This record gives sequence, structure tokens and C-alpha cells, in this order.
Amino acid sequence: MHPFNQTTLGQSPTHVVGNPHTVLPPVQVIAVASGKGGVGKTNVSVNLAVALAQDGRQVMLMDADLGLANVDVLLGLQPRYNLSQVLLGRMGLEDILVQGPAGITIVPAASGIARMADLAPAEHVGIIRAFSELNRPIDSLVVDTAAGMHDSVLSFCQAVQEVLIVVCDEPASITDAYALIKVLSRNHGIRRMRIVANMVRRANEGRLLFHKLAAVCDRFLDVGLDYVGAIPHDEYLRKAVQRQKAVTALYPSSPSGRAFKELARKTAKWPLPSGSSGRIEFFVERLVGSGFKESQESLPFLG
Repeated sequence: MHPFNQTTLGQSPTHVVGNPHTVLPPVQVIAVASGKGGVGKTNVSVNLAVALAQDGRQVMLMDADLGLANVDVLLGLQPRYNLSQVLLGRMGLEDILVQGPAGITIVPAASGIARMADLAPAEHVGIIRAFSELNRPIDSLVVDTAAGMHDSVLSFCQAVQEVLIVVCDEPASITDAYALIKVLSRNHGIRRMRIVANMVRRANEGRLLFHKLAAVCDRFLDVGLDYVGAIPHDEYLRKAVQRQKAVTALYPSSPSGRAFKELARKTAKWPLPSGSSGRIEFFVERLVGSGFKESQESLPFLG
């Protein structure tokens, strides 16, 4: 039995598999993605999760950058275990969970393990399927994907109900965000995405940035984009990053802290899924239904 401490929530090497016939409340699930690295995507994921928890929600944050984990680094955590142990069948998902600020639960990814960044589609299904075995209440699940258009990013974006794309005001960010939106809409049938402008310097910069991106998408793509706001790049955010803390926890009244709280208030009002897609099993149902037909026999760690 693992002793409870700051970085380990799992209490034993076994976990309870939930009853598949139990009616579970709907879970709001948000995949945070970006066309390129360096736009502050993980910072948005972490602070959105913390802000949602500060509003009284039960929040889980999944570090889905499989191979270059950043959530634990950003928060100064040292997880004992990570998703690589789940992939190898050595542990269940409950056993690797760690506790973060404001009581959020974090699913840590593996950092620097190339194998985790190059999973087969069947293995994506396996990791996602592990969520259906969780036996804990969850109101919101924030999935911090890898940057760019790696297969794992597309897989997780297909599986969720809400895709939040982070973009900043530089040509490469806008171009790569458009490329990601194009692939998600044309190849994977995602017809609506949310946009947040990060690291803005002026009040109107975020909306102008959104209009640039939306104008191109409206011209060439059949996709709807919703602007959900902007996060300013202030000195308090930089200080929080240096101290490996969430700005929403360390400086909640700072400009960026207030902006994240406003983002959380908006996301909390997004419509919840209904029916079977509202359960945590939505991951498996959507991912398998979207074309990944590998049999469960190819996933030895599902038991």
C-alpha cells in the first residue's frame, strides 16, 4: 500500500472497476491544444483547471503530452508514477494520481520517454479506457495535449466534447493553429472549436487575433470558431512560472489570474453532454467509434 502524501493519491496497487451500468453524472471535458509549442498551452490548462476548482468543481487535469510532460514541471511536483506504468499494465489509473493546487487531481505523463510519444492507436484507446475505471466524482476533466498535430493530439481531440485552441499573436502561431483546425475539421469531423488568445499585450489584441484566424477559417473551412477571451502576459504570471506555481493560486487577483477565473466562468456555462456521451466512458465510445477498431485483446493492460 502506498502511503498518502503530496504526490500520491493511489492507496493500493489495485483499484475498483466501476459498474458499467451505473448512471454517472455528465462530465465536462475540455482538450486544450495548440498548433505549435511556446504559446503557453500548458499554463492555460493548469490555470483553467485550478480556476474551475476554486469555483467548487471537482477537477481532473490530464497531462496528455505523452513523452514531454510539462504539468508536473510547471507546478513543481515530483510524481512517483505516471502513465507509462499504466501503459505497461503495472498499475491502474487510480494508483498514479497526484494532488495539485486547489485540490485538483492530476494524471501525470511520462517525460523524456520516447515510447510514450509514439503510441499506436490501440494504445491510445487503452489509456483512455482506463478512465472508465475511475471510481471518483469528476465535474470537469481538462486534457493538456501535446503541441502540434501528433496522432495523440488528434486522438484526444476526437474523444472530447470541447476543443480549446490556444493561440498567440505571432505569425507561426496563427498559421499552425489554422493547420490544426483544418485537420481536425476536415479529417476528424470536429465542426466547432473554442479559441483563447494567450499572452496578449493590449486589451483588444485577443479579439483582433481571433478575427484574423476566423477570417481565414471562414473562407476555406466549414468550421465554427467561438472566441472565449484573452489572457494577458503580466509580471505576476512570469513570477508564478518561476516559482512553479499556478498564477490563479499564487496571485489570484493579478490581471492574468482574473482572466483565468473569467475563462473558467465561461467554460462552466458551456452545455454539458447528455446520454452516454456524458459519462467518463465517452472517451472509449467516441475514440473507438471514430475509426480505431483495434480489438481489446491488443490492449493487455486492460485486464
